Amino acid sequence: MSAEAAVTPHGSWSGTTPSRFKAGGDRNRRLGRPLKLIGRVKDVDDALLTRIGEAMMERDEPGARLADAIRLRAGAPGRVTMEQARQAMEYGVGSVPDAPPALVEFFSMVEAEPDWLDRDLVEEGARVFRRLGQNAQDVLLQLSLVGGYRFGGPTDLLVATGALTGGATLRRLAETQKWGAALPRPGALTPPRDGAAAGEAWRLTVHVRLMHAMVNHSFEPQWDTARWGLPINQADQASTLGLFDGVLLIGSRALGVSIGKRDSRALMHLWKYVGWLIGVADEFLVDDEWERHRIDYHVLLAQGPISEAGPKLAQAVVATQTERTYPGVPGLLQGMRGRYERERLLSMLTVFLGPESMRELGLPMRPPWAHTYLVALNTMRYRVFGRLPGGQDRLLRWGDRRVQWVLDSYFEGKPEDVGKIGV
Repeated sequence: MSAEAAVTPHGSWSGTTPSRFKAGGDRNRRLGRPLKLIGRVKDVDDALLTRIGEAMMERDEPGARLADAIRLRAGAPGRVTMEQARQAMEYGVGSVPDAPPALVEFFSMVEAEPDWLDRDLVEEGARVFRRLGQNAQDVLLQLSLVGGYRFGGPTDLLVATGALTGGATLRRLAETQKWGAALPRPGALTPPRDGAAAGEAWRLTVHVRLMHAMVNHSFEPQWDTARWGLPINQADQASTLGLFDGVLLIGSRALGVSIGKRDSRALMHLWKYVGWLIGVADEFLVDDEWERHRIDYHVLLAQGPISEAGPKLAQAVVATQTERTYPGVPGLLQGMRGRYERERLLSMLTVFLGPESMRELGLPMRPPWAHTYLVALNTMRYRVFGRLPGGQDRLLRWGDRRVQWVLDSYFEGKPEDVGKIGV
């Protein structure tokens, strides 16, 4: 979608970038200093920065065409039903009789494989992800999710859609955890083939992509595009992918996890394929860790300031820790465990985000006790026991158990499913 075609409540927008582009100024540079140092970023690439600003006005076009077809009135030529979309997600578009053109275009694309894809490397990356266990869940919740609340735009859309606020917080976090837990399972990212169903993670990832397209379709007419860019745009998609791959590596290492070059490349390749499936533009798909850090630093510089949505979302995530039901904990001690998890989260957030961000998000700071004990545990787990015979397999089993424990605490015995598409 071109910038000239975007419409806001204030009339047609003819700019090439929204007003939030680089509006964070010195604050962004200050928040980006650790990433610049850790990511070995030398200079600011003005061309890349400009490209990120332009991408704020661009969307996933194949997804948009499918969303348009789903929203057509019953009986309209080319209309796609949700039943047809679900069938295609499960068994492929070839299993849908008389499939409409938009459905064929979208699913023919995601069922194919990009030329650069290395399936063996994806599976290796999945094993690396599994070995991270709860460390991955901690980093993705704290540094990736809550850390992303420090900038306006995507946070305001989350509040507008009702996601991660109010009573929906626990359920939405559970769905996000479910998707993350499904990704590294063996064969989970396999598309439908020869009548066989697609892997669970493949279906969930395509589901997320279509959900994003439906959100764009519903919110574009009233969204303040001049200020924020398109609701779910390519720059914010690239930002989210960077929070899932590059930030995951940085955060895990900060918790004492040993991740070498081979594991880094494999994990990055896994997320590169996930990013491709979810509709991230090719130019923002990389499997080199240091190139991702470079892109992430420029994405950070491109952001606007924090908005009032950020503190609402961050405080909702923290409050949810006392609402979870913790497996293996007696009923009388559930409240105590919930308070412990809340304090653990605040302790880790204080280290990951720093005092300035904690104040901005309205979160109380805590001493770094959680980070301290995790670094000690992970040093022993990964650098000592993980190098003994059979150590890598034990890490896989430990990781699977911890991730399932986290899922059980969020789903509280309810089916581990993801909500229906539609806004």
